[in-house]
Amino acid sequence: MNALHQYLFDTYRADRLGEPAPPVPGTHDVAVLLAVRDRRRFERVLVGRPARGGLRTALRRLLRPRPRAC
Repeated sequence: MNALHQYLFDTYRADRLGEPAPPVPGTHDVAVLLAVRDRRRFERVLVGRPARGGLRTALRRLLRPRPRAC
């Protein structure tokens, strides 16, 4: 069963019980992503790292050519 099937079952049940319909799947996706981003920034501040630039720093570390040992 996928999210659409579950939504249809929940909508049917809510209609039968006279309750408000549940939100459509995907309604709160952006809000969840923003909350996850804020939480990760908060955790970085707690451990003493900069709150911004983590992704850029990680990419720079991966893409920077390493000096060769002669």
